[in-house]
Amino acid sequence: MSLARFDDRAERAVPALPLQDGRTVNNLVGVMQRLLSDDGCPWDREQTMESLRKYTLEEACEVIDAIDSGSKEAHCEELGDLLLQIVFQAELRRREGAFGLDDVVEAVVHKLVFRHPHVFGDVKAETPGEVLANWEKLKAKEKAGRGLLDGLARNLPALLRSQRIGEKVERVGFDWPSVEGSRAKVAEELRELDEAIASGDPGAVEEELGDTLFALVNLARHVRVDAEGALRRTADKFAKRFKHVEKRVQEVHGGWGEASSPNLPLDVLDRYWDEAKAAERAKDTP
Repeated sequence: MSLARFDDRAERAVPALPLQDGRTVNNLVGVMQRLLSDDGCPWDREQTMESLRKYTLEEACEVIDAIDSGSKEAHCEELGDLLLQIVFQAELRRREGAFGLDDVVEAVVHKLVFRHPHVFGDVKAETPGEVLANWEKLKAKEKAGRGLLDGLARNLPALLRSQRIGEKVERVGFDWPSVEGSRAKVAEELRELDEAIASGDPGAVEEELGDTLFALVNLARHVRVDAEGALRRTADKFAKRFKHVEKRVQEVHGGWGEASSPNLPLDVLDRYWDEAKAAERAKDTP
């Protein structure tokens, strides 16, 4: 694949790709079946759903990283790696007699057609809000008998799952009516966290810290902030500043030293940290 296609300047001069019908997925299925055959790859043949579980999460996160990077080449590659996990797991299930890739595709096609009656039927939905409202009604019809939160994946990142829980219960009125109520709940949970810390009970500290984080996520929702994205950006900012601290420690002190050596004084490290902050401010100043 030519790198030129993924160059932004080159892409502007290149017309859109012609329509593709997905027939090349058959090639991937064939490769996967060959790898899992009796004389195929020993590593692939010993994989199970449990062993593939972590790769599914990793590949999905790498797709997101590729999107954030802006690299179309990386995005293409990472989508392929994620698709491999889908084909791999579907083939393992086919060998168990459960379902195969065609069943996976047929099920999602049916779901998409069912949930888009404004496209494939005679329902009117002209705005994104109307589409979303209708989507939720159809989901509720499909999942009749299931709890409101049953469809949320437990393995979502905890901040994201907490925010999605808040969004769902908000739709049935189980929510603070204003941001003030949500903010007061944060203050209440912080007081209880302080009491737990003072008690010295590790179990109580863990519980109250969790309650505080959950209350903060609800506050983020009320002020229309993506809690997961906000924390990610802060973590990225910390990592960038700490990289400067490490660089200065290496330049001035020759590195962190041996494990048995005393740490550098915090005031020294704080000075390097402040340098990083000052450099950021200078860069942002017009």
